Amino acid sequence: MNLNVFLRAALCLGFVGLAADAVPVSNVGEVAASRGLLLVANKGNHTLGVIDPGARKQIAAVDVEGITGHEVAASPDGKRAFVPIFGSGGVGGPGTDGQLIRVIDLGQNRVVGTIDFGKGMRPHEALFSPRDGLLYVTTELDDSVSIIDPESLKVAGRVPTGQSESHMLALTRDGRRAVTSNVGPGTVSVLDLEARKVLKVIPVADVAQRISLSADDRWAFTSDQQKPRLAVIDLDRGEVVEWIELPGIGYGTAPTRDGKVLLVAMPRARQVAFVDLKERKVAGTLEVPRAPQEVLIRPDGATAYVSCDAAGQVAEIDIAARKVSALIQAGPGADGLAWAVR
Repeated sequence: MNLNVFLRAALCLGFVGLAADAVPVSNVGEVAASRGLLLVANKGNHTLGVIDPGARKQIAAVDVEGITGHEVAASPDGKRAFVPIFGSGGVGGPGTDGQLIRVIDLGQNRVVGTIDFGKGMRPHEALFSPRDGLLYVTTELDDSVSIIDPESLKVAGRVPTGQSESHMLALTRDGRRAVTSNVGPGTVSVLDLEARKVLKVIPVADVAQRISLSADDRWAFTSDQQKPRLAVIDLDRGEVVEWIELPGIGYGTAPTRDGKVLLVAMPRARQVAFVDLKERKVAGTLEVPRAPQEVLIRPDGATAYVSCDAAGQVAEIDIAARKVSALIQAGPGADGLAWAVR
């Protein structure tokens, strides 16, 4: 097939022709990779950054109306973003107590709705469940995960975590269970989302933070915030079964799609560690801009994105080559990441 015929076929199938400012691509892999938007919560200027991953640039900065959101979730259809408004402080610290979630239309790049809890809740990490399509969001001041109906924009229920400062959240692939990282208590709560109850509270460290699950949902990973080590939690046994030594204190983590490697952001070291999950040890590190925070693996599994708070950038990482392939300018305080499908 010659090139012109191929391009006409691709256009008919909807593979090409994203947006007027998207850059040309040279092969099907790059086209598939560009079929989405990278979203970043810019804490420093209270915006949601919308990044064209093909052009490697931020194409919009949506004002979430003067208050700070740390995280973002994209609806399963990629049409809307949900930004929980945490408030002006840090977890467990002084500051305002957010009670809203802003809803943003990603076609119009503007706020089109608001979810109001009616009181200060400090909503933080938000994720859509593949099981029921509902939005689950940690509500720190309520010691719970709140359940949001994304159509009515109403609170549909809550799941108690049994702990204070439930800040970060991960869902299993079937959407039946969740884990929260409870920062101040240094624990992890395992939740049954169908029964809406706590299954177990697992002691981890004096202070915990971000959390992720292995590709098979058997293990949870969270870093000790006072020592350079990563906790490996067996969710069936409900306990920490191993510690992996890190070159620096870890923060955001994400497993590769094949489940072989865990990427760990280390803010103070300004590095990302590659942890071999079979050998349970660090297999290499990579320098990134200041204060790396969250790690997101692109759906094709080839690329990772790491938000770098102090630098106001997102580092694009070629996972196979273990190198930074691009630095994308975002906004000040770049933090939470999400991928909106297209």
